[in-house]
Amino acid sequence: MKAIVIEQYGGRNQLIEKEVPTPEIKSNQVLVELHATSINPIDWKLREGYLKEMLDFDFPITLGWDAAGVVKEAGGDVQKFKAGDRVFARPELSRFGTYAEYAAVDEHVLSHLPESISYEQAAAVPLAGLTARQCLVDFAEIQEGDKVLIHAGSGGVGHYAVQIAKSFGAYVATTASGKNKEWVEQLGVDRFINYQEEDFSEVLEEFDIVLDTLGGEVQEKSFGVLKQGGRLASIVQPPAEQLADKQDVKAGFVWLEPDGEKLAQLANLMVKGEMKSKVGHRFPLTEQGLREAHELSETHHATGKIVITIPS
Repeated sequence: MKAIVIEQYGGRNQLIEKEVPTPEIKSNQVLVELHATSINPIDWKLREGYLKEMLDFDFPITLGWDAAGVVKEAGGDVQKFKAGDRVFARPELSRFGTYAEYAAVDEHVLSHLPESISYEQAAAVPLAGLTARQCLVDFAEIQEGDKVLIHAGSGGVGHYAVQIAKSFGAYVATTASGKNKEWVEQLGVDRFINYQEEDFSEVLEEFDIVLDTLGGEVQEKSFGVLKQGGRLASIVQPPAEQLADKQDVKAGFVWLEPDGEKLAQLANLMVKGEMKSKVGHRFPLTEQGLREAHELSETHHATGKIVITIPS
C-alpha cells in the first residue's frame, strides 16, 4: 500500500512516499481502508523529534492519528464491526499511523460512522473533537449555564469545544482573529473576542471553565478570569500549581485517551446538527500534499481542520 513515512526526525522534507506492507491485524483489530485522515500538531511535533522521549518509535514511522473509512476485515475477537461498515477513530499512538491507504485499528477506539456524515467531516473529528470533549466533559464537568472561555475558537480543538459547550447549554466566550469572527459566531458563540484588539483578561470575569489551547502568557492570564472553584484545562502545558492554589481553581494538563463510545457521542451531536467540522483546507495523500499540510499546520493559523483525502 502507499504511505507517507519519515525515516528520521527533521523538517518537512523528511515526509516521503513509499510502498509499505498492508498492516496485519490482531484478533481485536479491524483493517480500515482509509478515505480520509487529518493533520494535528502532534504530527509535526513528532516529525521534528520533540516527542521522541515520550513516544520512542522505531523508524520508519507513518504519522497521522485520525481515521475515517470502511472496514475491510475484522479480527476474530471483534464483536461490533464487520467488513463493509463505515467507521472512524482516533487510533492508539503507534508508529503505524494513518498517512496511508490502510490502517489496523483496535476495536475499543472505533465508532460507527453514520451515513449522513462524510469521510472528510469524520476524519477531522477524532483527535481534536475527543480532546475538546475530554477537557470540557471529563475534566471540567461542564454543566448547563456554565460560563466557558475557549481560547482559539477558530482552531481544530477550539471550534469543536465551542459546539460541545453550546450543546450543554453553556455561555461561551472565545478568542480568535477578526478574520474568523463571522464563521466562529455561527457556531453559537455568545462573546467573540478579537485578540488583536481586546485583552480577554480585561473584559471577562467569574468564568466557570477555561479551555487553554495556547499556553504561556495566555494560560497565566486565564487564571484571573475564573471564579473561585473554577476549572482550567490545558492541552498545551501543565498549569502552574501555585497559581491554581492561589486562585482556588482546579487546573490540569489533559492528554487524550481515545474512546470509541465517546466518539459515538460526538457522531450523535453531528447527526442532530449540533456539531460540524470546519474543514478549512484539503490536501491529497502525496509527499507534496503532506509537506504543504504540515507547513500550514505549523503556522498555527489554519482555519478549522486540515484534511487529507485518500482516493479508494
